[in-house]
Amino acid sequence: MLQLTALTQEVLTAILKGIDEGIHVVNTEGKTIFYNDVAAKHDGMDVKEVQGKYLIDAFPSLTEESSTLLKVIKTAKPIYNQTQVYMNLHGTRIDTINTTLPIFLGKEIIGAVEIAKDYSRMKILAERLLDLQKGLKNNSKKKALKQVNYTFNDLKTINPTFISMKDEARKLAKSDSPILVYGESGTGKELFVQGIHQESLCREGAFIAQNCAAIPETLLESILFGTAKGSYTGAVDRKGLFELADGGTLFLDELHTMPIELQAKLLRVLEDGMVRRVGGSQNISVNVRVIAAMNVHPSKALQDQRLRSDLYYRLNVFTFSLLPLRDRKEDILYLTDYYIKEYNQKLDKNIKGLEEKLELFFLNYQWPGNVRELKHTIEYMMNVCAAGMLRHEDLPIMLRHLAAPAKGYGGVSEGLSLRKNIEELEKRLITNALDLCDGNINQAAKLLEIPRQTLQYKMKKITK
Repeated sequence: MLQLTALTQEVLTAILKGIDEGIHVVNTEGKTIFYNDVAAKHDGMDVKEVQGKYLIDAFPSLTEESSTLLKVIKTAKPIYNQTQVYMNLHGTRIDTINTTLPIFLGKEIIGAVEIAKDYSRMKILAERLLDLQKGLKNNSKKKALKQVNYTFNDLKTINPTFISMKDEARKLAKSDSPILVYGESGTGKELFVQGIHQESLCREGAFIAQNCAAIPETLLESILFGTAKGSYTGAVDRKGLFELADGGTLFLDELHTMPIELQAKLLRVLEDGMVRRVGGSQNISVNVRVIAAMNVHPSKALQDQRLRSDLYYRLNVFTFSLLPLRDRKEDILYLTDYYIKEYNQKLDKNIKGLEEKLELFFLNYQWPGNVRELKHTIEYMMNVCAAGMLRHEDLPIMLRHLAAPAKGYGGVSEGLSLRKNIEELEKRLITNALDLCDGNINQAAKLLEIPRQTLQYKMKKITK
């Protein structure tokens, strides 16, 4: 049985009382040894009604099978983000989302702790979101289309591969088959998806975007599929995003963060075009073009079991893989010029472009944040620039360190030899990384995003 000294209990109580989550701790007999005010508020109970009592005495509707705390004590395995519905001592129904963890002393389990969130409040927030979406849906078509701000013309590129991809997407947009878009963060996935919607036969319908990672897993199902009256305390018949997007496009971003169980339900909707609200029994027909996007490569998501293979094959009818900016080198200066002109107009400036040596840095920098990072970099530089050209000193602080001349190596070669300039830039980046990390090779390798052995090899080449 879990025993605490007076001092330990006093310290733990002081810490746990300050946490803005419901905390409930029981020993192996199911007796409550800690229960904070937040948990009491969630449960509609007084702390004295639970503290020191056996769990089932305080919550008589629970059993060893339905209680997450008792289940964890029995199995010694954690339970994450599970919804639990139960009645308190006063007959009030409670909805919470619980993470329940076993407590071990060495190898022996001595109790369990539960961290609970008030599901009812989260449901209210979800319903407000759906009410907002419903309001947009009920507006005129002209107003509804304001949700779509971009067309393919807004995806600026002179890269032949990307131009061909846009042309192919324009053609395939006329189909009603689902589409999967993969691209690193900042490559323009949502712009690309909005372009598809604008070229599709359902362009007059709603365009609704939902980031699957932005909503708690336990709420995502009701957000997508809606709720039926009585499915939980205070629940009403409410449309989900599939019904709200009927006749239009539903864009599901970061699909790989959707729970595997929910992916199975999504697959069924894609197969038969029918949705069933949470807690309901009626099938509702919807005509929705589903476009999904991921910033993790599908093969990686499949390997990590974050994406169902059958869902992937259903979505893989049309797939687009957006190129990272480092693979569209010709777009770097093209987009730089485009954004300089845009911010010249917004900020009432007359910046002519980049100084020559800065152009070379832009071309050789990897741009891990892709087009988004480039745009934000230009925006920052345009705001701080006091000359007629953007200069090294105008760069954001982190890029300024990377672009600074390396100690002992001088500046970039004035010639146009790509090999020599890349060698000089590599020396500069390595030297700056080592300076920033005070010579720590492991930290410098992480900063440069290369293996430690590779960095050591390159350092030997530099010193030759």
